[in-house]
Amino acid sequence: MTIRTTEQTVSFNHPFKLHACEAVQPPGTYRVVVDEEEIFGLSFLAYRRTATMLHTPALSAYGNARQVYIVVAEDLEAALEADRTRSGA
Repeated sequence: MTIRTTEQTVSFNHPFKLHACEAVQPPGTYRVVVDEEEIFGLSFLAYRRTATMLHTPALSAYGNARQVYIVVAEDLEAALEADRTRSGA
């Protein structure tokens, strides 16, 4: 099984809440890691998402308390869209 991992950052201008997180998260830029596995048996290269992980706190926050949450990708996208709407973008 071939697994690929990609990493990106997402930014929130307002506090946000995801179903997977215990508390409201502060605004900031967060690291998101996505794991995908190759789908075999196709005539072309394709991958299926297996995990989306949100690293907290925000990259700009100080402190040693770090946590990784397995989040639903659609939940994260909805929170980002709500943040953009709230910002008027």
